[in-house]
Amino acid sequence: MSENTIKELKDSLFYEPRHAMETVSEETVKAADEFCEEYKAYLDKAKIERESVEYFISEAEKRGFCEFDRKRKYSAGDKVYYNNRGKSLILCVMGKKSISEGVKISAAHIDSPRLDLKPNPLYEDSNLALLKTRYYGGIKKYQWTAVPLALHGVVIKADGEKVRVCIGEDEGDPQFVVTDLLPHLAGEQMKQTMSEGIKGENLNILVGSRPFSKDEGSEKVKLNIMKILNDKYGIEESDFLSAELEAVPAFKARDIGFDRGLIGAYGHDDKVCAYPAAQAIFDAENPQYTCVTVLTDKEETGSDGNTGLNSSYLKYFIADLAAMEGEEPWRVLSASECLSADVNAAFDPTYPEVSEKMNASFVNNGVVITKYTGSRGKGGTSDASAEYMGKIRRMLNENGIVWQIGELGKVEAGGGGTVAMYVAALDVDVVDLGVPVLSMHAPFEIISKLDIYMAYKAFKVFFEQK
Repeated sequence: MSENTIKELKDSLFYEPRHAMETVSEETVKAADEFCEEYKAYLDKAKIERESVEYFISEAEKRGFCEFDRKRKYSAGDKVYYNNRGKSLILCVMGKKSISEGVKISAAHIDSPRLDLKPNPLYEDSNLALLKTRYYGGIKKYQWTAVPLALHGVVIKADGEKVRVCIGEDEGDPQFVVTDLLPHLAGEQMKQTMSEGIKGENLNILVGSRPFSKDEGSEKVKLNIMKILNDKYGIEESDFLSAELEAVPAFKARDIGFDRGLIGAYGHDDKVCAYPAAQAIFDAENPQYTCVTVLTDKEETGSDGNTGLNSSYLKYFIADLAAMEGEEPWRVLSASECLSADVNAAFDPTYPEVSEKMNASFVNNGVVITKYTGSRGKGGTSDASAEYMGKIRRMLNENGIVWQIGELGKVEAGGGGTVAMYVAALDVDVVDLGVPVLSMHAPFEIISKLDIYMAYKAFKVFFEQK
Protein backbone atom coordinates (compact mmCIF):
# COMPACT_ATOMS: atom_id res chain seq x y z
CA MET A 1 0.00 0.00 0.00
CA SER A 2 1.44 3.36 -1.05
CA GLU A 3 2.14 6.24 1.31
CA ASN A 4 -0.48 8.30 -0.55
CA THR A 5 -3.10 5.61 0.06
CA ILE A 6 -2.22 5.46 3.74
CA LYS A 7 -2.44 9.23 3.99
CA GLU A 8 -5.82 9.22 2.24
CA LEU A 9 -7.07 6.57 4.66
CA LYS A 10 -5.87 8.58 7.64
CA ASP A 11 -7.47 11.73 6.30
CA SER A 12 -10.78 9.94 5.77
CA LEU A 13 -10.86 7.80 8.92
CA PHE A 14 -9.05 9.77 11.63
CA TYR A 15 -10.47 12.68 13.63
CA GLU A 16 -7.88 15.43 13.77
CA PRO A 17 -8.99 19.00 14.56
CA ARG A 18 -6.98 21.64 12.77
CA HIS A 19 -6.24 25.33 13.09
CA ALA A 20 -9.11 27.29 11.56
CA MET A 21 -6.68 29.19 9.32
CA GLU A 22 -5.97 25.93 7.48
CA THR A 23 -9.57 25.57 6.36
CA VAL A 24 -11.07 29.06 5.97
CA SER A 25 -10.59 31.70 3.28
CA GLU A 26 -8.88 35.05 3.66
CA GLU A 27 -12.31 36.64 3.30
CA THR A 28 -13.51 34.71 6.35
CA VAL A 29 -10.48 35.82 8.37
CA LYS A 30 -11.19 39.43 7.40
CA ALA A 31 -14.87 39.03 8.31
CA ALA A 32 -13.87 37.60 11.70
CA ASP A 33 -11.57 40.54 12.39
CA GLU A 34 -14.29 43.03 11.47
CA PHE A 35 -16.87 41.19 13.58
CA CYS A 36 -14.56 41.41 16.58
CA GLU A 37 -14.14 45.18 16.40
CA GLU A 38 -17.80 45.58 17.37
CA TYR A 39 -17.44 42.80 19.93
CA LYS A 40 -14.60 44.70 21.62
CA ALA A 41 -16.73 47.85 21.69
CA TYR A 42 -19.53 45.87 23.36
CA LEU A 43 -17.14 44.52 26.01
CA ASP A 44 -16.07 48.03 26.93
CA LYS A 45 -19.66 49.30 27.13
CA ALA A 46 -21.27 46.42 29.00
CA LYS A 47 -19.21 44.98 31.83
CA ILE A 48 -22.13 43.95 34.04
CA GLU A 49 -25.41 42.18 33.31
CA ARG A 50 -27.54 45.34 33.55
CA GLU A 51 -25.39 47.11 30.99
CA SER A 52 -25.55 44.09 28.67
CA VAL A 53 -29.35 44.14 28.80
CA GLU A 54 -29.39 47.86 28.01
CA TYR A 55 -26.91 47.38 25.16
CA PHE A 56 -28.81 44.53 23.50
CA ILE A 57 -32.20 46.22 23.88
CA SER A 58 -30.77 49.30 22.17
CA GLU A 59 -29.32 47.19 19.36
CA ALA A 60 -32.54 45.18 19.06
CA GLU A 61 -34.73 48.27 18.76
CA LYS A 62 -32.50 49.57 15.96
CA ARG A 63 -33.38 46.35 14.11
CA GLY A 64 -37.12 46.56 14.60
CA PHE A 65 -37.59 44.57 17.81
CA CYS A 66 -40.44 45.70 20.06
CA GLU A 67 -41.20 44.92 23.68
CA PHE A 68 -43.14 41.68 24.02
CA ASP A 69 -46.88 41.96 24.71
CA ARG A 70 -48.39 38.62 25.65
CA LYS A 71 -51.88 39.91 24.75
CA ARG A 72 -50.90 40.44 21.12
CA LYS A 73 -50.84 37.84 18.39
CA TYR A 74 -47.67 37.92 16.35
CA SER A 75 -46.96 36.89 12.77
CA ALA A 76 -43.97 35.27 11.09
CA GLY A 77 -41.03 37.65 11.00
CA ASP A 78 -42.15 39.75 13.97
CA LYS A 79 -39.35 40.59 16.39
CA VAL A 80 -39.85 41.02 20.13
CA TYR A 81 -37.84 41.19 23.34
CA TYR A 82 -38.67 40.49 26.97
CA ASN A 83 -36.72 42.41 29.62
CA ASN A 84 -36.60 40.46 32.89
CA ARG A 85 -35.98 43.01 35.64
CA GLY A 86 -33.18 44.71 33.75
CA LYS A 87 -30.81 41.80 34.38
CA SER A 88 -31.73 39.15 31.81
CA LEU A 89 -33.22 39.37 28.35
CA ILE A 90 -35.05 37.24 25.81
CA LEU A 91 -34.85 38.10 22.10
CA CYS A 92 -37.33 36.37 19.80
CA VAL A 93 -38.10 36.27 16.07
CA MET A 94 -41.37 34.60 15.12
CA GLY A 95 -41.07 31.74 12.64
CA LYS A 96 -43.20 30.55 9.74
CA LYS A 97 -43.85 27.13 11.24
CA SER A 98 -46.39 26.56 13.97
CA ILE A 99 -45.08 26.93 17.51
CA SER A 100 -46.20 23.33 18.02
CA GLU A 101 -43.15 22.24 16.01
CA GLY A 102 -40.88 23.71 18.67
CA VAL A 103 -38.53 26.68 18.88
CA LYS A 104 -34.78 27.09 18.38
CA ILE A 105 -33.14 28.41 21.56
CA SER A 106 -29.65 29.75 22.20
CA ALA A 107 -28.92 30.49 25.85
CA ALA A 108 -25.89 32.42 27.09
CA HIS A 109 -25.14 34.25 30.31
CA ILE A 110 -24.14 37.90 30.70
CA ASP A 111 -22.82 37.87 34.28
CA SER A 112 -19.13 37.38 35.03
CA PRO A 113 -17.02 36.91 38.18
CA ARG A 114 -16.49 40.17 40.08
CA LEU A 115 -16.44 41.82 43.51
CA ASP A 116 -19.85 42.88 44.84
CA LEU A 117 -20.08 45.54 47.52
CA LYS A 118 -21.55 44.38 50.80
CA PRO A 119 -24.83 46.07 51.87
CA ASN A 120 -22.98 48.23 54.41
CA PRO A 121 -19.57 48.60 52.73
CA LEU A 122 -17.91 51.94 53.52
CA TYR A 123 -15.48 52.33 56.42
CA GLU A 124 -12.37 54.24 57.43
CA ASP A 125 -9.19 52.80 58.91
CA SER A 126 -5.75 54.38 59.31
CA ASN A 127 -6.61 57.46 57.24
CA LEU A 128 -7.92 55.36 54.34
CA ALA A 129 -11.49 54.84 53.13
CA LEU A 130 -12.34 51.34 51.92
CA LEU A 131 -15.30 49.31 50.70
CA LYS A 132 -16.07 45.81 51.99
CA THR A 133 -16.87 43.24 49.26
CA ARG A 134 -18.13 39.72 48.76
CA TYR A 135 -16.77 38.07 45.64
CA TYR A 136 -19.25 36.84 43.06
CA GLY A 137 -18.62 33.58 41.22
CA GLY A 138 -15.52 31.43 41.15
CA ILE A 139 -12.35 33.52 41.33
CA LYS A 140 -8.71 33.15 42.28
CA LYS A 141 -8.71 35.82 44.95
CA TYR A 142 -5.06 36.76 44.52
CA GLN A 143 -5.73 37.79 40.91
CA TRP A 144 -7.99 40.61 42.08
CA THR A 145 -5.37 42.49 44.09
CA ALA A 146 -3.29 45.35 42.68
CA VAL A 147 -5.35 45.72 39.47
CA PRO A 148 -7.35 48.85 38.54
CA LEU A 149 -11.06 48.50 39.25
CA ALA A 150 -14.15 50.38 38.12
CA LEU A 151 -17.45 50.58 39.99
CA HIS A 152 -20.70 49.80 38.12
CA GLY A 153 -24.31 49.33 39.14
CA VAL A 154 -27.36 51.02 40.59
CA VAL A 155 -28.40 52.61 43.86
CA ILE A 156 -32.05 52.83 44.88
CA LYS A 157 -32.45 55.87 47.13
CA ALA A 158 -34.81 56.10 50.09
CA ASP A 159 -37.41 57.89 47.94
CA GLY A 160 -37.28 55.12 45.28
CA GLU A 161 -35.19 57.02 42.75
CA LYS A 162 -32.79 54.79 40.80
CA VAL A 163 -29.29 56.17 40.37
CA ARG A 164 -26.95 54.58 37.86
CA VAL A 165 -23.27 54.41 38.82
CA CYS A 166 -20.30 53.95 36.50
CA ILE A 167 -16.94 55.25 37.75
CA GLY A 168 -13.53 54.28 36.44
CA GLU A 169 -14.16 53.65 32.74
CA ASP A 170 -13.95 57.09 31.14
CA GLU A 171 -10.67 58.88 30.50
CA GLY A 172 -9.91 60.98 33.57
CA ASP A 173 -12.12 58.95 35.92
CA PRO A 174 -10.63 57.84 39.23
CA GLN A 175 -10.16 54.12 39.63
CA PHE A 176 -10.00 51.83 42.64
CA VAL A 177 -7.85 48.94 43.86
CA VAL A 178 -7.52 46.08 46.33
CA THR A 179 -4.08 46.40 47.94
CA ASP A 180 -1.61 43.59 48.56
CA LEU A 181 1.50 43.06 50.67
CA LEU A 182 4.95 43.90 49.40
CA PRO A 183 7.11 40.78 48.93
CA HIS A 184 9.58 42.08 51.54
CA LEU A 185 6.94 41.61 54.28
CA ALA A 186 4.89 38.79 52.80
CA GLY A 187 6.89 35.88 54.19
CA GLU A 188 3.99 34.43 56.19
CA GLN A 189 1.46 35.16 53.46
CA MET A 190 3.57 33.37 50.87
CA LYS A 191 3.71 30.25 53.03
CA GLN A 192 -0.04 29.91 52.59
CA THR A 193 -1.68 28.04 49.74
CA MET A 194 -2.77 30.19 46.81
CA SER A 195 -6.39 29.93 47.93
CA GLU A 196 -5.54 31.03 51.47
CA GLY A 197 -2.95 33.74 50.78
CA ILE A 198 -5.69 36.31 50.12
CA LYS A 199 -8.74 36.03 52.35
CA GLY A 200 -12.19 36.87 51.04
CA GLU A 201 -12.69 39.33 53.89
CA ASN A 202 -9.48 41.11 52.82
CA LEU A 203 -10.75 41.98 49.34
CA ASN A 204 -11.38 45.53 50.50
CA ILE A 205 -11.35 48.22 47.84
CA LEU A 206 -9.35 51.39 48.47
CA VAL A 207 -11.52 54.39 47.54
CA GLY A 208 -10.05 57.45 49.26
CA SER A 209 -7.44 59.01 51.52
CA ARG A 210 -8.19 62.72 52.05
CA PRO A 211 -10.17 64.01 55.06
CA PHE A 212 -13.18 66.25 54.70
CA SER A 213 -11.56 69.04 56.70
CA LYS A 214 -8.50 69.85 58.78
CA ASP A 215 -10.54 69.82 61.97
CA GLU A 216 -9.86 67.02 64.38
CA GLY A 217 -12.36 64.20 64.48
CA SER A 218 -12.86 60.59 63.52
CA GLU A 219 -13.94 59.22 60.11
CA LYS A 220 -13.13 62.43 58.23
CA VAL A 221 -11.92 60.46 55.19
CA LYS A 222 -15.13 58.46 55.13
CA LEU A 223 -17.10 61.69 55.48
CA ASN A 224 -15.25 63.17 52.51
CA ILE A 225 -16.10 60.12 50.36
CA MET A 226 -19.78 60.33 51.35
CA LYS A 227 -19.79 64.07 50.58
CA ILE A 228 -18.38 63.38 47.10
CA LEU A 229 -20.98 60.68 46.48
CA ASN A 230 -23.75 62.88 47.80
CA ASP A 231 -22.71 65.79 45.58
CA LYS A 232 -22.46 63.58 42.47
CA TYR A 233 -25.32 61.14 43.00
CA GLY A 234 -27.41 62.56 45.85
CA ILE A 235 -26.99 59.39 47.90
CA GLU A 236 -26.55 58.85 51.64
CA GLU A 237 -24.79 55.96 53.36
CA SER A 238 -28.06 54.17 54.09
CA ASP A 239 -28.71 54.03 50.33
CA PHE A 240 -26.01 51.37 50.05
CA LEU A 241 -28.52 49.07 51.74
CA SER A 242 -30.63 49.05 48.55
CA ALA A 243 -27.85 49.09 45.97
CA GLU A 244 -26.22 46.66 43.56
CA LEU A 245 -22.68 47.91 43.05
CA GLU A 246 -20.10 45.73 41.35
CA ALA A 247 -16.35 46.24 41.10
CA VAL A 248 -14.92 44.99 37.81
CA PRO A 249 -11.52 45.33 36.14
CA ALA A 250 -11.10 48.69 34.46
CA PHE A 251 -9.17 47.18 31.54
CA LYS A 252 -10.30 47.86 27.99
CA ALA A 253 -10.52 45.05 25.44
CA ARG A 254 -7.27 44.75 23.52
CA ASP A 255 -5.81 42.72 20.65
CA ILE A 256 -3.25 40.20 21.89
CA GLY A 257 -0.18 39.01 20.01
CA PHE A 258 1.93 40.44 17.21
CA ASP A 259 -0.56 38.96 14.71
CA ARG A 260 -3.62 40.40 16.55
CA GLY A 261 -5.40 37.06 16.36
CA LEU A 262 -6.54 37.08 19.99
CA ILE A 263 -8.55 39.41 22.24
CA GLY A 264 -7.78 40.04 25.89
CA ALA A 265 -10.57 41.46 28.05
CA TYR A 266 -12.60 41.13 31.20
CA GLY A 267 -15.81 39.11 30.90
CA HIS A 268 -15.28 36.85 27.87
CA ASP A 269 -17.02 34.24 30.02
CA ASP A 270 -19.71 34.38 28.79
CA LYS A 271 -20.05 37.55 26.73
CA VAL A 272 -18.00 35.85 24.02
CA CYS A 273 -21.03 33.59 23.49
CA ALA A 274 -23.76 36.08 24.38
CA TYR A 275 -22.63 38.55 21.72
CA PRO A 276 -22.60 36.15 18.73
CA ALA A 277 -25.85 34.54 19.91
CA ALA A 278 -27.51 37.97 19.94
CA GLN A 279 -26.02 38.97 16.59
CA ALA A 280 -27.26 35.71 15.08
CA ILE A 281 -30.85 36.36 16.09
CA PHE A 282 -30.55 39.98 14.92
CA ASP A 283 -29.70 38.53 11.50
CA ALA A 284 -32.55 35.99 11.53
CA GLU A 285 -34.96 37.22 8.88
CA ASN A 286 -38.21 35.26 8.44
CA PRO A 287 -36.90 31.98 9.91
CA GLN A 288 -38.82 28.73 9.53
CA TYR A 289 -38.86 28.07 13.28
CA THR A 290 -39.45 30.64 15.99
CA CYS A 291 -36.00 31.62 17.28
CA VAL A 292 -35.18 32.60 20.84
CA THR A 293 -31.95 33.93 22.33
CA VAL A 294 -31.83 34.00 26.13
CA LEU A 295 -29.23 36.25 27.76
CA THR A 296 -29.38 35.26 31.38
CA ASP A 297 -28.02 36.33 34.75
CA LYS A 298 -26.66 34.44 37.79
CA GLU A 299 -24.93 31.58 35.95
CA GLU A 300 -21.71 32.18 37.83
CA THR A 301 -23.47 31.56 41.16
CA GLY A 302 -25.62 28.60 40.15
CA SER A 303 -28.35 30.18 37.98
CA ASP A 304 -30.61 30.73 40.99
CA GLY A 305 -32.75 33.81 41.58
CA ASN A 306 -35.54 35.12 39.37
CA THR A 307 -33.11 36.36 36.70
CA GLY A 308 -31.21 33.06 36.45
CA LEU A 309 -32.18 30.14 34.22
CA ASN A 310 -32.98 27.93 37.19
CA SER A 311 -36.11 30.09 37.54
CA SER A 312 -39.20 29.96 35.34
CA TYR A 313 -39.03 33.09 33.19
CA LEU A 314 -38.01 31.23 30.01
CA LYS A 315 -40.71 28.61 30.62
CA TYR A 316 -43.31 31.36 31.16
CA PHE A 317 -42.22 33.15 27.97
CA ILE A 318 -42.62 29.96 25.94
CA ALA A 319 -46.01 29.44 27.62
CA ASP A 320 -47.12 32.88 26.43
CA LEU A 321 -45.99 32.07 22.87
CA ALA A 322 -47.81 28.74 23.00
CA ALA A 323 -51.02 30.38 24.25
CA MET A 324 -51.14 32.56 21.13
CA GLU A 325 -51.69 29.41 19.06
CA GLY A 326 -53.68 27.51 21.65
CA GLU A 327 -50.84 25.05 22.22
CA GLU A 328 -49.68 23.46 25.45
CA PRO A 329 -46.33 24.94 26.52
CA TRP A 330 -44.78 21.62 27.53
CA ARG A 331 -45.48 20.21 24.08
CA VAL A 332 -43.71 23.20 22.53
CA LEU A 333 -40.71 22.74 24.81
CA SER A 334 -40.55 18.99 24.18
CA ALA A 335 -40.27 19.69 20.44
CA SER A 336 -37.63 22.41 20.91
CA GLU A 337 -33.85 22.41 20.56
CA CYS A 338 -31.18 24.48 22.28
CA LEU A 339 -27.55 25.45 21.92
CA SER A 340 -26.35 26.28 25.41
CA ALA A 341 -23.88 29.00 24.50
CA ASP A 342 -21.11 28.81 27.05
CA VAL A 343 -17.33 28.75 27.02
CA ASN A 344 -14.91 25.92 27.61
CA ALA A 345 -11.36 25.91 28.97
CA ALA A 346 -8.84 26.15 26.15
CA PHE A 347 -5.77 23.92 26.38
CA ASP A 348 -2.92 25.93 27.88
CA PRO A 349 0.55 24.57 27.02
CA THR A 350 1.93 26.19 30.17
CA TYR A 351 -0.42 24.06 32.32
CA PRO A 352 -0.93 20.83 30.33
CA GLU A 353 -1.32 18.67 33.43
CA VAL A 354 -4.99 19.61 34.04
CA SER A 355 -6.18 18.66 30.56
CA GLU A 356 -6.51 15.39 28.68
CA LYS A 357 -5.15 16.56 25.36
CA MET A 358 -7.13 14.21 23.11
CA ASN A 359 -10.40 15.65 24.47
CA ALA A 360 -9.42 19.25 25.16
CA SER A 361 -10.41 22.30 23.13
CA PHE A 362 -7.77 24.52 21.55
CA VAL A 363 -7.63 28.20 20.70
CA ASN A 364 -8.14 28.78 16.96
CA ASN A 365 -9.58 25.32 16.29
CA GLY A 366 -13.08 26.75 15.98
CA VAL A 367 -16.20 26.68 18.09
CA VAL A 368 -16.22 23.89 20.69
CA ILE A 369 -19.02 21.42 21.36
CA THR A 370 -19.08 20.19 24.95
CA LYS A 371 -21.23 17.06 25.20
CA TYR A 372 -21.19 17.19 28.99
CA THR A 373 -19.75 19.43 31.67
CA GLY A 374 -19.98 18.72 35.40
CA SER A 375 -17.22 17.04 37.37
CA ARG A 376 -15.86 13.58 38.03
CA GLY A 377 -18.77 11.19 37.38
CA LYS A 378 -20.55 13.73 35.13
CA GLY A 379 -22.16 15.35 38.17
CA GLY A 380 -24.16 18.49 37.36
CA THR A 381 -24.58 18.09 33.60
CA SER A 382 -27.29 17.30 31.07
CA ASP A 383 -25.04 15.09 28.87
CA ALA A 384 -26.37 15.58 25.34
CA SER A 385 -27.64 12.49 23.51
CA ALA A 386 -25.72 10.91 20.65
CA GLU A 387 -28.66 11.67 18.34
CA TYR A 388 -28.61 15.39 19.11
CA MET A 389 -24.81 15.50 18.93
CA GLY A 390 -25.05 13.89 15.51
CA LYS A 391 -27.60 16.43 14.32
CA ILE A 392 -25.51 19.42 15.43
CA ARG A 393 -22.37 17.85 13.98
CA ARG A 394 -24.04 17.49 10.58
CA MET A 395 -25.32 21.05 10.74
CA LEU A 396 -21.83 22.43 11.36
CA ASN A 397 -20.14 20.24 8.74
CA GLU A 398 -22.69 21.01 6.03
CA ASN A 399 -22.26 24.73 6.55
CA GLY A 400 -18.48 24.85 6.61
CA ILE A 401 -18.20 25.84 10.27
CA VAL A 402 -14.91 24.98 11.93
CA TRP A 403 -15.59 23.14 15.17
CA GLN A 404 -14.00 20.83 17.71
CA ILE A 405 -14.96 18.67 20.66
CA GLY A 406 -13.90 19.49 24.21
CA GLU A 407 -14.15 18.45 27.84
CA LEU A 408 -13.61 20.76 30.81
CA GLY A 409 -10.33 19.29 32.05
CA LYS A 410 -9.30 15.84 33.23
CA VAL A 411 -11.85 13.58 34.89
CA GLU A 412 -10.79 14.37 38.45
CA ALA A 413 -9.12 17.74 37.93
CA GLY A 414 -12.22 19.72 38.90
CA GLY A 415 -15.03 20.69 36.56
CA GLY A 416 -17.84 23.16 36.12
CA GLY A 417 -21.36 23.59 34.83
CA THR A 418 -23.46 25.67 32.46
CA VAL A 419 -27.14 26.54 32.01
CA ALA A 420 -27.60 23.47 29.77
CA MET A 421 -29.00 21.30 32.54
CA TYR A 422 -31.70 23.85 33.40
CA VAL A 423 -32.85 24.00 29.78
CA ALA A 424 -32.71 20.20 29.55
CA ALA A 425 -34.93 20.04 32.65
CA LEU A 426 -37.67 21.58 30.47
CA ASP A 427 -37.48 18.49 28.21
CA VAL A 428 -35.49 20.32 25.53
CA ASP A 429 -32.67 18.75 23.51
CA VAL A 430 -29.56 20.76 24.41
CA VAL A 431 -25.80 20.73 24.00
CA ASP A 432 -23.12 23.25 24.95
CA LEU A 433 -21.55 25.10 22.04
CA GLY A 434 -19.20 27.99 22.67
CA VAL A 435 -15.75 29.49 22.55
CA PRO A 436 -12.55 28.17 24.20
CA VAL A 437 -11.02 30.63 26.70
CA LEU A 438 -7.55 30.99 28.19
CA SER A 439 -7.24 32.32 31.77
CA MET A 440 -10.96 31.76 32.35
CA HIS A 441 -12.41 33.70 35.33
CA ALA A 442 -9.30 35.86 35.57
CA PRO A 443 -9.66 39.65 35.41
CA PHE A 444 -8.21 39.48 31.87
CA GLU A 445 -9.26 36.49 29.74
CA ILE A 446 -8.11 35.51 26.22
CA ILE A 447 -10.11 34.29 23.21
CA SER A 448 -9.55 33.83 19.47
CA LYS A 449 -11.20 36.07 16.90
CA LEU A 450 -11.74 33.12 14.56
CA ASP A 451 -13.40 31.07 17.31
CA ILE A 452 -15.98 33.73 18.21
CA TYR A 453 -16.79 34.24 14.54
CA MET A 454 -17.35 30.50 14.11
CA ALA A 455 -19.69 30.67 17.12
CA TYR A 456 -21.68 33.40 15.39
CA LYS A 457 -21.91 31.32 12.19
CA ALA A 458 -23.02 28.29 14.21
CA PHE A 459 -25.85 30.15 15.94
CA LYS A 460 -26.89 31.73 12.64
CA VAL A 461 -27.25 28.43 10.77
CA PHE A 462 -28.98 26.93 13.83
CA PHE A 463 -31.63 29.64 13.54
CA GLU A 464 -31.83 29.20 9.76
CA GLN A 465 -32.72 25.47 9.90
CA LYS A 466 -35.56 24.39 7.60
